[in-house]
Amino acid sequence: MQLALYWFGLGLIAAAVARDDRPRSAWAVLAIGACPLVLGWQATILKDAQMVGAMLSATAIIAWYRLGDRPVAWYGWGVVIVLLGYAVLVRSNAVFAVVPLVVALVPGPDWLLRRVASGLVATGLVIGASPVINHYWLGASTSPVTRALPTFDLVGIAHFARDPRDLPPAIVASRRCYTPFFWDPLGEPKHCGAAFAAMNREHPGELTSQWLIAVGHHPVAYLRHRLAHLNNTERLIVPRGLISATPPSRSEPNIFGLGDPGGGAPLVATVGGWIAETPVGWPATSMATALLILLRAGSVRKRGLRRLIQALSLSALLLEASFAVVSIASDLRYHLWPMLATALALVLVVGTEVAPSGWWRRTIAVLGLVIVIGITARLVQPLAPSSYQAMLGS
Repeated sequence: MQLALYWFGLGLIAAAVARDDRPRSAWAVLAIGACPLVLGWQATILKDAQMVGAMLSATAIIAWYRLGDRPVAWYGWGVVIVLLGYAVLVRSNAVFAVVPLVVALVPGPDWLLRRVASGLVATGLVIGASPVINHYWLGASTSPVTRALPTFDLVGIAHFARDPRDLPPAIVASRRCYTPFFWDPLGEPKHCGAAFAAMNREHPGELTSQWLIAVGHHPVAYLRHRLAHLNNTERLIVPRGLISATPPSRSEPNIFGLGDPGGGAPLVATVGGWIAETPVGWPATSMATALLILLRAGSVRKRGLRRLIQALSLSALLLEASFAVVSIASDLRYHLWPMLATALALVLVVGTEVAPSGWWRRTIAVLGLVIVIGITARLVQPLAPSSYQAMLGS
């Protein structure tokens, strides 16, 4: 299902672009889908890959109509709602990608303030409704990982605070286990699992209260912690060989009988790992590119194409921005949609009318700066630990 939705979306977008007499751009869309870095992750059953497939197909249905200057049929909207609804429910932070995508693509005048206001309201409603639907209507069980964000932030604050004595003793004791890369050491029994177990025994309201109080008392430490993690998850100033970027060649153990990808998976994973080490595989590069595309999109004359480019780049940017607040790990799979959406937006915007020379100069300067910073960091820092256990500190 993941791969069917994935290729259906890419194929429909390519067909819509080809219909617009842009065959090279259409082939470029398909080439993006064949990139081993993205395709390798998409072949393994993960919530992130399901989110990507659903969002890609939903976007493609709207693009098919909008790039042809036609309103979306009512049954088309029906399928889009189902697909985007699934994306929101299957991945907790998908709301930050889905809402801007919808707000930018729904019909109506280009009134920025109205769209921003409606986006904020929709985000709040979706955040409030998702747990109710998942846990009460669909019977999904609550995972201990839902407590990971406040625990990760509390330990991060304790790590960076000058005087953390007002924080819970278990948190202060756990700061030796802190790494900005991910929260995992706090959940591993051999490391700081005892502190995380103590947090699990806390009432959710009490844990949230401790979290908010700590942020209020130590805003600088909180900001340093979140910026350190954002740098890691964006993979900008990091060492070479940082784990959790190479696509997996085997599925994670499960009780549902879900098997491994096909025989070509190891080769795809290997090539995908090589690409992940290049600027193409850094989320920071995609974020900078998406911002530049958004600045360029306003001058695209064709309304349907302009809206699509804006929707893709906004969706990518806002999901990436959410990682500054709600992220707890630096796996590359969390960035699959922003990277894919940015690549598609780039193909669409490059194939439009000639861009102003100033935009190209800014693009080269900004991307050049990101690439120089990233490469320099990888050259001067020691090689990253090569295994998950080593990253935990064992």
